[in-house]
Amino acid sequence: QAQLVESGGGLVQPGGSLSLSCAASGSIFIFKIYAMGWYRQAPGKQRELVATITSGGSTRYTDSVKGRFTISRDNAKNTVYLQMNSLKPEDTAVYYCNAWPEATVPWGQGTQVTVSS
Repeated sequence: QAQLVESGGGLVQPGGSLSLSCAASGSIFIFKIYAMGWYRQAPGKQRELVATITSGGSTRYTDSVKGRFTISRDNAKNTVYLQMNSLKPEDTAVYYCNAWPEATVPWGQGTQVTVSS
């Protein structure tokens, strides 16, 4: 059974930074061949895709985070990262990672990011 564990969230002031990590495990989940995505879900809203990274390292971002967030991956560690800078209150959400475009792995518990003064 594949498993995803997100970490690194917290409370930060507007303009601050956070670095999220997502560790993948499970013998049937060959991490390095999958494109991965970071998703987020704010209270009362649907889960949305924030950033993606292919197995070859190509990245894409939703418009609201372009220039502020950076997705990366370390295939040797089965880990995908999300560096978030210049955070805004509207970035407040639970952040999740999963395979992309099909979220084929059971969702992890996510990590809460709260941007507030």
